[in-house]
Amino acid sequence: MYANLSDTITALATPQGVGALGIIRISGPKAIEIVDQCFFGKNLTKAESHTVHYGKIKREDNYIIDECLATVFIAPRSFTKENSVEITSHGSPYILNELLQLFIRKGARLANAGEFTLRAFLNGQFDLSQAEAIADLIASTSQSDHELAMKQMRGGFSEEIRKLRQELIDFAALIELELDFGEEDVEFADRQKLLDLVSKIVSIISQLVQSFQLGNVIKNGVSTVIAGRPNAGKSTLLNALLNEERALVSEIAGTTRDTIEEAININGVQFRLIDTAGIRLTDDVIEKMGVDKTIEKITQSTLVLFMFDAVTTPPEELWKDVDTFLTQNTTISSYSKKIFLANKMDLNPYTKPESFYKEGLITKDNLLSLSAKNKMNLEALKNMLYQSVIDNPELLDQTIISNNRHYEALHKAEESLRQVIEGLNTGITGDFIAMDIRQALHHLGKITGEIHSDELLDSIFSRFCIGK
Repeated sequence: MYANLSDTITALATPQGVGALGIIRISGPKAIEIVDQCFFGKNLTKAESHTVHYGKIKREDNYIIDECLATVFIAPRSFTKENSVEITSHGSPYILNELLQLFIRKGARLANAGEFTLRAFLNGQFDLSQAEAIADLIASTSQSDHELAMKQMRGGFSEEIRKLRQELIDFAALIELELDFGEEDVEFADRQKLLDLVSKIVSIISQLVQSFQLGNVIKNGVSTVIAGRPNAGKSTLLNALLNEERALVSEIAGTTRDTIEEAININGVQFRLIDTAGIRLTDDVIEKMGVDKTIEKITQSTLVLFMFDAVTTPPEELWKDVDTFLTQNTTISSYSKKIFLANKMDLNPYTKPESFYKEGLITKDNLLSLSAKNKMNLEALKNMLYQSVIDNPELLDQTIISNNRHYEALHKAEESLRQVIEGLNTGITGDFIAMDIRQALHHLGKITGEIHSDELLDSIFSRFCIGK
């Protein structure tokens, strides 16, 4: 990724395919000069930064490729902090390809994946976590996902990590100084102040680590499995939540043999709904395959909507099903939150929901009566889904991490700092304390990019599209 970063690069910044408009980006020392050679309408080499100019772009044989707008950005006032030009043309694939080939013949080369953002990072436009947030922003599919990426891109998380790291660096410098005077047995770093500082930082990092579960479901969507016996109304519920006939509904039990997945947005959070085959003990080979697939999906889920027919299912049978398919499977019980849905309550209004309660398993807090067919209590279910993920809406206003790399680095930094605390409490020598602090600084520095390698940058920026 580091090769030829002094080249002038170009790429299509808009999606491939036919569109009303297309945008081509050019960045590097010769960006303005290259475009100016084939742009007729304004001398771009004399244009001011952040100005837009209308003109025609011609090939070497004077053939007009298109009438375009050229937007000029003069270093360092550009995304990459290099001279840059953005060409807005008509969105014909032929036109865009002709323009790209022309700029390449004039001296540019095709950009590598993520190379524009890589150059911006290397030129100090933003740090590594902010660069990653750009990719998350592009990929965002819900309001909460978008807000999470925007907060990180604005640098709040980065600034928090930088402050923590700088405080550690200040103390680490004093301990390193002690090591230089090892024979004189002096202490420049107040051990109690260091212990208080490290304990405070561990508390902050621990909160960030714990926020990852919430950040992960916001970023990737909440995997929500609709499970229960055949003919409990699972497909009817999916159709009701989506407000369309997505799943085949029949009075014949076992209509659904495979999973159906669709997405729904509730208060800015995306839920990935998975309608599954009915689960029951069976000797039918095909049906058993469907049951096994349902169990597999449940183990991978964040939420399980366990649905039962409130008319035909006695409490004892419900408890037995829950014990057989959920409680006895330790992977499921430890991984997924569960909501129990008493369906078809409109057919038996005298049924009391509390008759299905079972201490420590099914309570008023996780049981909801509804009628999927008549859409009764559907809004209450949506609210329960949202609340089950966002236990405290105020958490959304705090710093939340959603990046696996950040989670791993914070987790390792926390481990190193806990070793510092243990060392301070047991009175170990300064060289061991300094070593653990250096490890913590290393892991924190990897988040924002103060510590990085070619392999790390290649791994991050290769996931970007070519024009970003």
